[in-house]
Amino acid sequence: MSGADAPLLAVAGLSKHFRGRGGLLARAAPPVRAVEDVSFTIGRGEVVGLVGESGSGKSTIGRCVLRLIEPTAGRILFEGADLRAASGAALRAVRRRMQIVFQDPYGSLDPRKRVEDLIGDVLDIHRLARGAARRERVVELLTQVGLGAEHLARYPHQFSGGQRQRLGIARALAVGPAFIVADEPVSALDVSVQAQIINLLSELQQRLGLAMLFISHDLSVVEHLSDRVIVLYLGRIMEVAPARTLYAAPRHPYTRALLSAAPIPDPEAKRSRVILSGDLPSPANPPSGCVFRTRCPHATEACARAVPPLRELGPGHVAACIRLDELS
Repeated sequence: MSGADAPLLAVAGLSKHFRGRGGLLARAAPPVRAVEDVSFTIGRGEVVGLVGESGSGKSTIGRCVLRLIEPTAGRILFEGADLRAASGAALRAVRRRMQIVFQDPYGSLDPRKRVEDLIGDVLDIHRLARGAARRERVVELLTQVGLGAEHLARYPHQFSGGQRQRLGIARALAVGPAFIVADEPVSALDVSVQAQIINLLSELQQRLGLAMLFISHDLSVVEHLSDRVIVLYLGRIMEVAPARTLYAAPRHPYTRALLSAAPIPDPEAKRSRVILSGDLPSPANPPSGCVFRTRCPHATEACARAVPPLRELGPGHVAACIRLDELS
């Protein structure tokens, strides 16, 4: 595969285990298997949605990809470079090409700094602009996200939640990245503001040619933004498909359950609701075999015997379920 055809990001066999907690007996506690054997790619300019319930390991994957936390196992290639082997200046150079937009826009901004320095500090760290050029670049970034020069002297607490998220996006764009992890960027916002931020991210992604891993617990949020969607459950991939395919013909029982809970904009449209019993199991003690089997309405004894591999169902469409033929 030539460099032009190679994916921007390639993740293979990614796992992340955290040490179990058990007070004085913490060393004996089983590890928390937050992510287990996850593989995927993201092409240049492609948006991939990563969807699953809270606690499924979505944010952990995003942080592992950026090396904000160290993976337990697996390989991460970005623009052909092995991120797990990178350190020092090499890692800093790669991180300039990879940025993150956090879930909590207020918590990710220093409340003691004015906007000009909140964004300008990023330019200072990477030595991208100084003096008048620095201020000009900050204004340019603010304009890109729907703010302006009149906001330079304000502090984060003087903005609404949606405006603070715009500031977070401006900071992420300051170094001219090729790839952004958007970690639940609208979950803390009102519904009307969510639409504004999603539209902004979509506009910026198309204009700047950004690749993006868009993390959300809500399939309806990523529907119009993603080219492909990865459905995650308890640290494992359940289904991957082009967005249109996934929403039109989901195959995995978990994907179908998530979609059945997603709101429909047409008030006259009706969707059969799939109710999942029980709670998400603990990643410190995951079920044997298929991790979804304890909540799956179609599970049989065979589902407990082996972890189902991802099976190809069509172009770019795979799912991990031993009963796919029966459920189609």
